[in-house]
Amino acid sequence: MSTTPPKVLALSGGVGGAKLALGLQGILDPARLAIVVNTGDDFDHLGLRICPDLDTLMYTLSGLSNETLGWGQHDESWQFLNALERFGLETWFGLGDRDLATHVVRTTKLAAGETLSSVTASMMQALGIDVTVIPMSDNTVATEIQCQDGRTLAFQHYFVRDRCEPRIADIQFSGIDTAKRAPALEALLATDELSAVIVCPSNPFVSVAPILELDGTWQILRDLACPVVLVSPIVGGQALKGPAAKMMQELNMPSSAAAVAEFYQARYPGLVAGFVLDTVDSAQSDAVRALGMTPLVTQTVMTSVADKQALARDVLAFSEAL
Repeated sequence: MSTTPPKVLALSGGVGGAKLALGLQGILDPARLAIVVNTGDDFDHLGLRICPDLDTLMYTLSGLSNETLGWGQHDESWQFLNALERFGLETWFGLGDRDLATHVVRTTKLAAGETLSSVTASMMQALGIDVTVIPMSDNTVATEIQCQDGRTLAFQHYFVRDRCEPRIADIQFSGIDTAKRAPALEALLATDELSAVIVCPSNPFVSVAPILELDGTWQILRDLACPVVLVSPIVGGQALKGPAAKMMQELNMPSSAAAVAEFYQARYPGLVAGFVLDTVDSAQSDAVRALGMTPLVTQTVMTSVADKQALARDVLAFSEAL
């Protein structure tokens, strides 16, 4: 038997994932929480390696996030971007001056031969974050959007530059066939230390799928002794942040919490043991139960730190009861 305290593994991507991760950080001993983060959104821009989901989580957990914009750091300035515009270069990706330092540090360390895992750990430590944060892979995986008009767009071109306007036909993950899990994630999954796996309310197609489909991770999670609990990113037919609902409609899926459950059961059969719905979607509980998942109805909209911690407590208690 392991003497290590049981850990909670959270899967996070985007703003919704970071919010619940912050709630978990607030109620768990740091030694008990590990967060694996989607890196399929990562890309190179102006010679810099940018990791949007890692940065969103890092800024959120450290108290640096710009909650007004939903990305970047608070008290941001834009002198670099304004100067860049004078030279006629692309300014569609909003690099603030404080944010720029993050990308310079990461790019410099990667160029010196450090792994993304090592760079991430050192940056989290520098900002006082004491929970374990793991990029899903040290290898490059790139999310690509197949558009209905025949174009293929890098995710950030679709998401930021084109404001999610192109209608999607499919989503692919370039490089995922050869990428490997980050060593810390590999080691964690090989132990008996996990007491729960929490899939945060993140976009199922572009935030969670890259993690699950990396080297058969979803099958490993399914076969663990602990339950996998998923929090729906759709509330009242809408995504609170991001294009998940729009994507569902364009992929000929209803934009509902139950449809999210159906997606996971079809694509990752047997993975999700517990499915968390918001109170406004309580009528969909029976549909979730019919898929073989145990539903929990609770308040999932997180507008304050108290909301985040309350949802974290509900989800953890739910996982313990499964």
